[in-house]
Amino acid sequence: MSVEAGKYIDVKGVNTHYHEDGQGEVILLIHGSGPGVSAWANWRLVFPILSQRFHLYAPDVVGFGYTDRPEGIIYSIDVWADHMIDFIETIGEKKVSVIGNSFGGAIAMHMAKKRPDLINRLILMGSMGIDHPISDGLDRVWGYTPSFENMKDLIKLFAYDQSMAENDDLVEMRYKSSMQEGFQESFSSMFPEPRQQHVSAMALSIDQLGKIDFPVLLIHGREDRVIPIQDTSYKLALALPNAQLHVFPECGHWVQIEKTKEFAGQVIEFVKKEEMALS
Repeated sequence: MSVEAGKYIDVKGVNTHYHEDGQGEVILLIHGSGPGVSAWANWRLVFPILSQRFHLYAPDVVGFGYTDRPEGIIYSIDVWADHMIDFIETIGEKKVSVIGNSFGGAIAMHMAKKRPDLINRLILMGSMGIDHPISDGLDRVWGYTPSFENMKDLIKLFAYDQSMAENDDLVEMRYKSSMQEGFQESFSSMFPEPRQQHVSAMALSIDQLGKIDFPVLLIHGREDRVIPIQDTSYKLALALPNAQLHVFPECGHWVQIEKTKEFAGQVIEFVKKEEMALS
């Protein structure tokens, strides 16, 4: 499967690009907000594993990847969450579990707040969604200007394994992706300075988090320098009433890439346990 194998669907006038595979319980995978990101860039390694057990949908959120960038749109957490809610309703699914990566985790929690009737459970990886001081790492990610060297520096930032930045094919792939027509223009319009305001805008209050009573699995890389665990998942684990936390050592912000099989194993075990609890 590749980017070219993706499908398109009209979601309330937004031509939305997505990947679909597998059978079973429906899981929606929501990508992060790095430069040149797409659903496939985030999820390509776990897709073949998880699709053996679940029915997966991985859309490009409006403004990202190969989904439309509507003229005049003002991006916000509500716009992104509403797009994903509308996507679920357009594909005709009644309830889904959601895996959210970083920015995608914040979207997932806002979806749960707005439309709890659509959600079974949440899996939040290196997630935003609670107010915290913006890290230097996230500031650099959102402030990215396209160049091969800048992308190399970001990969060093994302990954615990610094040798990933020496993989010129990976750097080139992500750099070229960030340079595709429309990608950088929409990306740079989303998170202008001062960038702390965007972290705060994506955050739910402790009160709001306390009302999200679905089963939640929090997953975080211990050495994450983009969304530091002590400012986010530790606090979310205390604020969300039905949350458990798994921490991967020797792992940065790219858990699904650096710990692909282990990450997929956590997802499968969590869903299986929750299904058994309900049966």
